[in-house]
Amino acid sequence: MTQRYLDPKNDIVFKRIFGEHPLILRSFLNALLPLPPDGQIVSLEYLPADQVPQLPLLKHSIVDVRCRDEQGRQFIVEMQINWTSAFLQRVLFNASKAYVRQLEKGEQYELLQPVMGLSVLNDVFDRETADFYHHYRMVNVEQPQRVIEGLQLVFIELPKFKTHLDIAPLKQAWLRFLLETGEADTEAEMRLLHRDVASCAPEIREALELSGESAFSRSEL
Repeated sequence: MTQRYLDPKNDIVFKRIFGEHPLILRSFLNALLPLPPDGQIVSLEYLPADQVPQLPLLKHSIVDVRCRDEQGRQFIVEMQINWTSAFLQRVLFNASKAYVRQLEKGEQYELLQPVMGLSVLNDVFDRETADFYHHYRMVNVEQPQRVIEGLQLVFIELPKFKTHLDIAPLKQAWLRFLLETGEADTEAEMRLLHRDVASCAPEIREALELSGESAFSRSEL
């Protein structure tokens, strides 16, 4: 019987792959985030996805995946099928909450570490540009090279990705994994995807195996 693959953009599948396997998540983040060569993620630990406020009346938020690396930097990962006008504000809210909640009462502000939000969208939100990769950070308007570190947001529009193939091989492989797994119409197309992306990194090969229908129980399916 031919193995059937589930769409990793599906909430349950996405969280199974990236929310339970830190080596896969590390490869994914190093490939997709604008990290300097000397700032690559070495190791990760998962943090609670539920960001429960200290005061019951304040807003409770849940993200898909939240983690911290060996430097103390936090990363929030979201998979969004459809764009809504409130999504940008929700991403900023969640990243800001993660940044603020690093400190306990009496601790010094110097202890704060950067927070970066990565949102992968199976939709188009910026129709004024063909760019599929959008990186936001806080800069001086007149001198953009002057940056206030702390919060960064990255949005990736998967539908636009098909027209941008001149990118790093590992980044291309991870985006093809998200875009094409579960949507291949024939077994031959799936074999071609396996050949093209699984050879780029063992973590992608493992992610493909985890997206197989056989990796899920009957109730999960």
